[in-house]
This record gives sequence, structure tokens and C-alpha cells, in this order.
Amino acid sequence: MKIEYLHTMVRVKDVEASKKFYCDLLGMEEIRRVDSEQGRFTLVFLAPPGQHDRPIELTYNWDGDEQYQGGRNFGHLAYGVEDIYAMCDRLQKAGVTINRPPRDGRMAFVKSPDGISIELLQIGESLPKAEPWSGMENTGTW
Repeated sequence: MKIEYLHTMVRVKDVEASKKFYCDLLGMEEIRRVDSEQGRFTLVFLAPPGQHDRPIELTYNWDGDEQYQGGRNFGHLAYGVEDIYAMCDRLQKAGVTINRPPRDGRMAFVKSPDGISIELLQIGESLPKAEPWSGMENTGTW
């Protein structure tokens, strides 16, 4: 039986704040957008450049803050990056809290504007441990 990945969906409160995080900071690009007047929602599909078959769907419900519980949530999104230190530095300089710094040169966690936990993993081998990252403590939850 065949199975293939289609996309991951996360609910967002502010499409532009989310796009700034995912596109401007993480480097993704918008590949498709659907506005449904009847359904009162907007879907924005984002993907890493050249990987349009691996999108994330941002879902914005026009009528406000619904609280989703019981199977409507999930753990985190994970993305491989070519330089974990450079990515964390870029995010931190933009005001993003590095909740779990890349002390090991391999893994870090941050959160999107909607509190979605994002795991960043070094592509390939871990980078050598380096300051200021190796001495940083965790901040908040991740």
C-alpha cells in the first residue's frame, strides 16, 4: 500500500506575522494561497525553495481565535538547515527567542508567532561546539 507525504497544517492567528517568520526568517516561499469567502478562511502554502512537494499549510480562520483541542494539535515541525549557528543567529537578531540553543551543534528549537514549536536540525554532521551557543541555557518551553 502506497503512502506519500502531502503537507502539514498549522492554524495561525496572523498570516503576515507567520509569513514573516516562515518566509523572511526561515527562508520558505509562498507557493499557493486560497481565500474562501464561503468557508471564511485563508490557506497559505509555504515550502523551502525547490521543495514545493513538502509544504506547510497555514490556516487562518477569519472569525477569530478558536481553541482547538483533543487531536487538533501536534508536537513540532522540523527543518534541516545548512548552518544551525547562522540560522539561530539570524532568528535571534530578528527578535526570535532560541528556546533550545544548538549547544551540540546539531539541534535547536524556536517558536513561531503562534507558539508552534519548530525544530531546526543541522544537515549532515553536527558542527563543532561553539560559543555563545554551547554555554546557553534553555528558555521557556519547546
